[in-house]
Amino acid sequence: MKRRQRIYYTDSQKSLMWDRWRQGESLHQIAALFDRHHTSVRGILAESGGIRPAPRQRSARVLSLAEREVISRGMAAGQSMRAIAAALGRAPSTVSRELRRNEGRHGYRASQADQSAWDRARRPKPCKLSLHRALARQVADKLQRQWSPEQVAGWLKRTYPDDASRQVSHETIYRTLYIQSRGALKQELLAHLRRTRGIRRSRHHTQKTPDHGRIKDTISISERPACAEDRAVPGHWEGDLLFGDRDSQIVTLVERQTRYVMLVKVDGKDTETVVNALIKNARRLPKELYRSLTWDRGKEMAAHRRFTLATDIQVYFCDPHHPWQRGTNENTNGLLRQYFPKGLSLAGVSQAKLDAVARQLNDRPRKTLGYETPTERYRETVASIG
Repeated sequence: MKRRQRIYYTDSQKSLMWDRWRQGESLHQIAALFDRHHTSVRGILAESGGIRPAPRQRSARVLSLAEREVISRGMAAGQSMRAIAAALGRAPSTVSRELRRNEGRHGYRASQADQSAWDRARRPKPCKLSLHRALARQVADKLQRQWSPEQVAGWLKRTYPDDASRQVSHETIYRTLYIQSRGALKQELLAHLRRTRGIRRSRHHTQKTPDHGRIKDTISISERPACAEDRAVPGHWEGDLLFGDRDSQIVTLVERQTRYVMLVKVDGKDTETVVNALIKNARRLPKELYRSLTWDRGKEMAAHRRFTLATDIQVYFCDPHHPWQRGTNENTNGLLRQYFPKGLSLAGVSQAKLDAVARQLNDRPRKTLGYETPTERYRETVASIG
């Protein structure tokens, strides 16, 4: 079998790779554009951790290729460094350094000197987390507690509003994790991210497309009160089943205003089992804190009328194939995958364990709450109705 010749990608080809990667295409799809194996593309993208590097630009202060050609011609004509510097409008020391770095007066070549300067300029700027080790340790501690980089960055800004040295952006945290040459955060911390892949992917890479069942006598989400839609009033919940391996699942519930999470153990996904568990859980809360429940069109809520009769809580249903209409719950289920990865059996998870996970999740600061925690907001709500 004839071995294919090694390919060297041009800047325009690399740019096309990054464009397609951002659009959510897979490594295989991108590699097919160049008739290459996906590992060829991965090598390019992984070099910067799947994060598109900023385009390089020359500083206006450095010598240009045209100026270096003036220096080269001047040297060939026997001109002094001062004369060449005067012609360029530069300091003589600038010309002196340029020659000293590039083979001196007799070996100077403009094109070689220009390329060498471009290559030297690639020296990376020190990462903030590598310069501030105490800050790096604090970031690592929060990541180990399953906080997202954005939650860590928001919490730091809220906690130390007047001390920039104790703040770091979530993008810097991501870059430090995915680009290990920065050496500030260990690669093992990637396992604590919501998505534990080796390089960063576009948010468009995967989209959930669940197959919903059909149930009768549903009340559409369009009829849900306006106060539930704009989160003006507490007590409006969104719910779903989070599935594990071997026909195991748990009920996830999140309150729209406070983002407070409750998890409920269920031994099956049939409607009788799920509705019974929801009725029992609903009776734990005062009526002011449980006014409505929004669900998708899964068959586990076929007995929704029995739930409403038992609790006086109205159930509203998303439109078919519109899971984003209960986006708060969808996002919460994504966060829960850090604790219960796909393929993990949930059958042996106790209610005590679920309560512990819910507490940890509720103690994580949320950007949408101004980096307060759901627990803080929920307690404020309980106190206001007390």
